[in-house]
Amino acid sequence: MAEIQFSNITKSFGATQVLHSLNLQIERGAFAVILGPSGCGKSTLLRLLAGLERASGGEIEIAGRRVETLEPRQRDVAMVFQNYALYPHMSVAQNLGYSLVVAGVKRAEIDRRVAEVARTLQLEDYLQRKPGQLSGGQRQRVAMGRAIIREPKVFLFDEPLSNLDAKLRTQMRLEIKRLHRKQGVTSLFVTHDQIEAMTLADILIVMNKGRIEQIGKPADIYERPATAFVASFLGSPPMNLIPAVVDDSGCGVVLGGEMRIPLGGAVPAAPGSEIVAGIRPEHVQIGRGANLPVEFVEELGNGRQVHLRIGQTGMAALLPASDKQAVGTTLPVSLPSEHLHFFGSDGRLMELQPKSAAA
Repeated sequence: MAEIQFSNITKSFGATQVLHSLNLQIERGAFAVILGPSGCGKSTLLRLLAGLERASGGEIEIAGRRVETLEPRQRDVAMVFQNYALYPHMSVAQNLGYSLVVAGVKRAEIDRRVAEVARTLQLEDYLQRKPGQLSGGQRQRVAMGRAIIREPKVFLFDEPLSNLDAKLRTQMRLEIKRLHRKQGVTSLFVTHDQIEAMTLADILIVMNKGRIEQIGKPADIYERPATAFVASFLGSPPMNLIPAVVDDSGCGVVLGGEMRIPLGGAVPAAPGSEIVAGIRPEHVQIGRGANLPVEFVEELGNGRQVHLRIGQTGMAALLPASDKQAVGTTLPVSLPSEHLHFFGSDGRLMELQPKSAAA
C-alpha cells in the first residue's frame, strides 16, 4: 500500500516552474531517496509534502488522506533539516521533548520517550548539554531524535548530512539505516550525494529539471540507466559518454571517429545516425584494441583512474594500482559491447533489436 502519493504535482515560483506534472508513489515502510543536482526540485517536493510550501496544482496523499490543504502539524510527518534547527537555549532533553510539550503530552510520557530515544541514539550522556556543546554528529542525532520522538507516519530528511565531514557522514549513514530497520517508518530522503543515495535507498528516484528521470532499485539504475543524464549523474566516476555513429550495417558503431565496435544486435537508428555510447570506467579494458593517449592519471590508493582521449572526447578507466601508465604514452583500449549503453538524440536509452531488424 502506498504511504506517500504525488499526483500531477506542479509548482511555480512566479514565472518559474520548478515541478512539472510529477507523479510518484512510495510504498509503506520504504526508504526512498530523491537524488539530483542543485535546483532540480527535490527539496521543493519534500517541502510540499511537509506543508512548508503549497503546490500550484495536483494532489498529495499520506496514508490515503489528502493533505495538500492541511497545515504542517496536521500531516503527521517529521522533518530533519540540513542545519539541525535546534533551539540553542534548550538542553538536549528539552529539544527532544519540545514537540510533545506543545502537543500537551503528559510529563511522565515525555520523560519515557526522551529516555527511549536517547538510548536509541546514544545521547544519554548528553541530555543536559546545550546544542553549542555538541559535535556536528551529536547535533544531527538530536535533530533525528526530535523527529523520532513524535512517532510520525513519515520521516523527511532534507540533505541532513551535508554539513558533516566525510567520516561523520559515513557514521550517520549507518545510523540512519539502522534506525530505519528498527523503526520501519516510511522515509523520504533528499540528497545530491550519490554515495548517500546508493547506500541508503530501497527505492531511488533520480530527478532533473523538475522531472523524474528514473525510479528503481539503486543497483538496477546504476546497471541500466534510462537516460544519458542518469548515466552521467550516477557513479563516481560517472559513466563515460562518447559520441558515436551507427555504421553502414546497422549492427555496429564507430566511437569518436576512430573505434569501430560490432554489436550483438541492431541499433534502432538509421546507418549514419549520430548517437551517444556509454560505458562505465570499470568496464574499460586495457591490453588490446585501439591505442588511445593518456592525458593524466589520478592515484586513488586502491587503484588508478586513467584519463584517456578518444577522438575529441575524454574517457576515464579504472585500473589496478599495480598498472603503471605514464602521461603522454598510449594504451591499447577495448570497450566490450556487452557493457555499452546507447542513447538517442532525446537522451533516452536505446534497446538493441534483433540483427534481422537491420536488414
